[in-house]
Amino acid sequence: MGKITGFMEFERLSEPSEQARERVKHWREFVHHLSDDQAAVQGARCMDCGTPFCMSGCPINNIIPDWNDLVFKQDWKQALDTLHSTNNFPEFTGRVCPAPCEAACTLNINNDAVGIKSIEHAIIDKGWEMGWVLPAPSKRKTGKRIAVVGSGPAGLACAQQLARAGHDVVVFEKADRIGGLLRYGIPDFKMEKNLIDRRFEQMRAEGIEFRVNQNVGTDIPAKQLVDEFDAMVLSGGAEKPRDLPVPGRELGGIHFAMEFLPQQNKVVAGDVIPDQLLATGKHVVVIGGGDTGSDCVGTSNRHGAKSVTQFELLPQPPEHENKPMVWPYWPVKLRTSSSQEEGCNRDWSVATKRFEGRNGKVEKLVAARVEWKDGAMQEIPGSEFELKADLVLLAMGFLGPQQEGLLQEMGVANDARGNVVADTENYRTSLPKVFAAGDIRRGQSLVVWAIREGRQCARAVDEFLMGSSELPR
Repeated sequence: MGKITGFMEFERLSEPSEQARERVKHWREFVHHLSDDQAAVQGARCMDCGTPFCMSGCPINNIIPDWNDLVFKQDWKQALDTLHSTNNFPEFTGRVCPAPCEAACTLNINNDAVGIKSIEHAIIDKGWEMGWVLPAPSKRKTGKRIAVVGSGPAGLACAQQLARAGHDVVVFEKADRIGGLLRYGIPDFKMEKNLIDRRFEQMRAEGIEFRVNQNVGTDIPAKQLVDEFDAMVLSGGAEKPRDLPVPGRELGGIHFAMEFLPQQNKVVAGDVIPDQLLATGKHVVVIGGGDTGSDCVGTSNRHGAKSVTQFELLPQPPEHENKPMVWPYWPVKLRTSSSQEEGCNRDWSVATKRFEGRNGKVEKLVAARVEWKDGAMQEIPGSEFELKADLVLLAMGFLGPQQEGLLQEMGVANDARGNVVADTENYRTSLPKVFAAGDIRRGQSLVVWAIREGRQCARAVDEFLMGSSELPR
């Protein structure tokens, strides 16, 4: 523990960021990492708890007190090694993770939590700047071949761990670039895609083969991979969006969020998208109050929308949680994203009843206020209202993986929600030598959970192939 009284002497420091009026003019990241001295001060706030609840709050069990102390001592190289020991891609989580570790921080009981996420961000950025992040190819080869289907964070983490164990790994991706939702879901202003590209180069140098534009189950039979490889890992996403079956849904101008967001990511990457969905000069309504909805808000603001309104079906949460009641668990409280800060009318307890328009194009939305009684949602009489809407974006979550194609062909067992059945001990599906990890197994979740499952699945595959494994869980 670097400074015993640090948590009493220093305040939490937020990462510097551009003003909203400036950042909406471009698509680059606008949150910058702490300086070395700032990160050291934040590291000094760590209490080095006897029981570090931050580690249990973190899905990948990052060894947080250790690298906090190392940053305080300015031993950045050792801090990076400690961070990488549990997390393959801290540059992703250091930018887009909601930081459940900070909710679980002991200091958070009656003070501001340690800025764990900001320290993680600073460590990995320092590592890349100093040239410390290098390929780590295995010194031995097992002769075993593994197919990983899906190149999101679960697939990438699984592939890297398996390659480092000496296996030959081929990653199949249906899109034209690797990264899954890291590439075509998260906007560039939250995470620039060169971060994926440099990991891609590192992993290629470690011997991993990537095949893009390969939609397994459509372009290539799944059975072919099962026959050709010693093991197969399903690591696709939970891409089936929740729809809104109300009158007028067929009108033009109503789209799923994942029709809207990937197009902009492709444009930023230099692609030309004919008839791109744009919010420019439009009254935009985003239905859904989560991260995906927030990303739609930020993208619409950068397009130059005339107005942006975001609806949430649930009631507005409290501004502050009852910390003694909920700590160290993730609290339900009002959160305002950077995109919402840039300009957004937010409203809660709103249910959309129908869409109306002319000439096949949506022009307005009719909604009503609701309340929850005895566990059921009820419309409040006389609360119906209308809102102008030229573009409606549905961001109400996802219902699980798409069944058509891969899963349908394989006939793999699903649970009641449509997710692939596999436990978190061996990650095996109902089919021989076929494993599953990430959102395809657990449903829509966080990047950090995907990385955890990818790493644990890699160990399970290694044990299956070799009888034992030295890979960490």
